[in-house]
Formats: sequence, structure tokens, C-alpha cells
Amino acid sequence: MSEPNETHLGLSSGRPQGRGVSGKQAFDLYRHLTRSRAAASGLLSELADCDLFIEGIGPDKISDISTNIIRRELIVYTQEQFRLHSIALRKDVASGRLWSPARRSWEYEYVELPVVHGEKLLLVPKASVRWNLAFSPQRYYRSFVLNYLQAEHLQQGTSLVETLRSGRRIVTKKSVEAEYPFSRGFLEEFSEQHPEVLEEYKRRLKLPPELSNEDLVEGFNREEFASVLSDRLREIPGGHEHANAFHTLILGILEFVFYPYLIYPQLEYPINVGRKRIDIKFTNNAKSDFFFRRRLEQNSRAINVFVECKNYTHELANPELDQIAGRFSPNRGRLGFIVARQFEARDKFVLSCRDTAQDDRGFIIALVDQDILELLAMVAENEIDQIDRFLEVRFNELIA
Repeated sequence: MSEPNETHLGLSSGRPQGRGVSGKQAFDLYRHLTRSRAAASGLLSELADCDLFIEGIGPDKISDISTNIIRRELIVYTQEQFRLHSIALRKDVASGRLWSPARRSWEYEYVELPVVHGEKLLLVPKASVRWNLAFSPQRYYRSFVLNYLQAEHLQQGTSLVETLRSGRRIVTKKSVEAEYPFSRGFLEEFSEQHPEVLEEYKRRLKLPPELSNEDLVEGFNREEFASVLSDRLREIPGGHEHANAFHTLILGILEFVFYPYLIYPQLEYPINVGRKRIDIKFTNNAKSDFFFRRRLEQNSRAINVFVECKNYTHELANPELDQIAGRFSPNRGRLGFIVARQFEARDKFVLSCRDTAQDDRGFIIALVDQDILELLAMVAENEIDQIDRFLEVRFNELIA
């Protein structure tokens, strides 16, 4: 559980200075977990709980442990993102420790990875990274544990109860804090006796938002970026010889417009053992709004969202609909977009999309240049709620 420097996550300047979880601390962690009543009872049910109950294990250590455990998945993600952008990888790079759930052991492999200045790199999806853990032992202690104990002492009429001149009886948080000083051991004991308080804390927990472009790039201007993408779209001519340029640009635009709802874009995604390919596949990461609703609905079950790009100068027709409908499945999802340049008979094509939906072959939303430009304008003006309305209107055309 040493510090995984390949991700370059941390606060060190210059060379990494973190130590990860190793040596005595690793044995202390193991010993605590084996003896922990919270772990034995199921109270300690996820890795982040360690920050609440185990001394010396904070957000940085939990990040190190997590990265070591999911390193194999991060290697695959890194490989696919480099291939997405046609950047060469070095072969036969030592993977580092890889956890095998099947064998319940650590393994080593030689893999393809980027190496820069002699150091291997691992990419991490920005939708999975936070500045801080959602869990906070101090917040749990002050806003939930102490509040519960205040109410309990007041109800039982203990010596901590004070009577004001007005006759009102109170228990101050200061007196409770003096009686029950903060420690992770105390939090563990209290939570074991009152698991409902921990459950309520987790239920009301506000997850930190996903990182934005502004978080990662100093001086990033979404309005200027949207303008550049709009200009580039207008510059690409229609026709087969410009299909790759159109395809690549649409991937970048949709990733920009739909983040953090859609993440992890993959080009030419193979299905049916490689016999068919999907132009673009996104993973549905939505926690709210349009894509979240489509993932919950049984008919669409949009675990993934598919995109077919058609840089045609002629009108879309049924063969294009049949192509994307053939990519849907109950396991992959039944929601997708066809992105083309323009419509001459939009109403007619939408009727064909509606027929496809009513035949239970999936939900296909058609977008053309003008629609893409509208979506970019919404992002530029930070009108994200308008994107939700836009997509819901287009989806309702399929089920009306």
C-alpha cells in the first residue's frame, strides 16, 4: 500500500514525498480492522468509513489504498484514453501491484503505459476525483453525535441540563463536548450503540461535486471554448472525406456539453465479439436530470449512451436508424444519438425514430449542426437546466 506516484495526486511539490500506508502503519491498520467491533458488526462497511473510526487514516491514505486496489482498472482506462487520442504507449512497462479478486492475491504484469521523463503515468477520470472526502469525522461528531447526545441528556434530565432565567431547560453543546471528547475510538463506540445516527449522517451527506474544467485548468473560459468548438463545427465540410474530423469533433463537443452526466468516451467501441462497432460509447454517470431518468427507466435502461456520427450531405434514412438500433441491448442500454449535418424533412425522420421506439427497438434522438450549436450556447451561458429541458423535449417526441 505504498504511495502510488503514477497518478500524481497529492500536495507534494517537486518529487512526491508521501509514504502511503506501509510498515508499522499498515500492520496497525490491519490489526485495528481485525479487532474492530465496527468492522465485525458491518458498521464499518466501506473504505471511507476508516476516516471516521481509525486513527491515522485520513483522505490521503484512503486515496492511496483505493488507487492501489483499482490500479488494474486505471491501467485499462489510461490505455483507452491514449488510444482515443492516437498517442503511442510504451510496451512492457511494469504494472506495479495488481489486486486479483478471483485469486485474492497481488499480481504483477508487463503492460502498455505512457512513460514521461522515465516515470510511468496513470490517468484518473476527473469524475472520480474530489478535493476532499465526503466523510468528515469532525462534522459527524459535531453535527450528529453531539446533537443526539444533547437531546438524550435533555430528555433524561441529567446533570448536564441547565435552566435559564426564563425557565427554559437546555443542554449546551460545550458541556456535552467536555463529557464526551472527540476521538475516533469514541465515534466507533457511539456508532455501534446508535447505528441509526451514522445511517442518518450518510443519508444526508452531500457529496462533493465532480471536478470541472475550471478546477483543472487555470483561467479556463467555457464561453471562449464553446465558441472555438462552434467555429470548428462550421468549418468542417460534409462528405465522406471529412468523416473522421467530424466524428472526432463531435466526440469532444458531446464530452464537453454532457459532462459530468456522460463520461469515459470510447471510439469505435466493439460489440458482439468485435463483429459490430459503435462510433462512440459513453458511460452514464448521471446522478440527476435527463440521463439519470433514462438510466432508471426499464424501457431505456441507459447504462451506456451510444452515438453514431453521419457527416452526410444527403438526408438520413431508415438504414441509419436500423444501424444504431442494432447496437442496443438490455445490458448495454437503449438510448442513443444520431448526429448529422442538417435536415430537409425533420418531421419525417422523427416519425421514423418514434416508430423505432414504439417497436421496442430503442430510443434514438437525432441532432444536427443547429442543435449542437444550441447546446454549446447553453453551456457557454451556464444554463445547464436548459440542456435538461432540451433533451426531455426531444425524448418526448419519441413517446408522444
